[in-house]
Amino acid sequence: MALLAFSAASVASDLPKERQDALVHLLRHDCGSCHGMTLRGGLGPPLTPAALDGKAQAALEATILYGRAGTPMPPWQNMLSEAEVRWLVEALKSGSLQ
Repeated sequence: MALLAFSAASVASDLPKERQDALVHLLRHDCGSCHGMTLRGGLGPPLTPAALDGKAQAALEATILYGRAGTPMPPWQNMLSEAEVRWLVEALKSGSLQ
């Protein structure tokens, strides 16, 4: 069972391939610990394209960067740049990480 396959071709990005690979690793291991290893939910909500449909890109980016007070969602602004967060959200919404 493949947990997450990665296709960089479907998400436009200026991030180097090595950094994209590191972000996928982070998503699988850090985000996946709460959002589920297949991103279908767990402690945190699912991060599938269907679950993210209709959610504003900027709101999703802000959640990743600044976390959510009163929830286990931590801020990632000290570890990820805005461009990296944008890439992650675009990839999640497009389904290219599935």
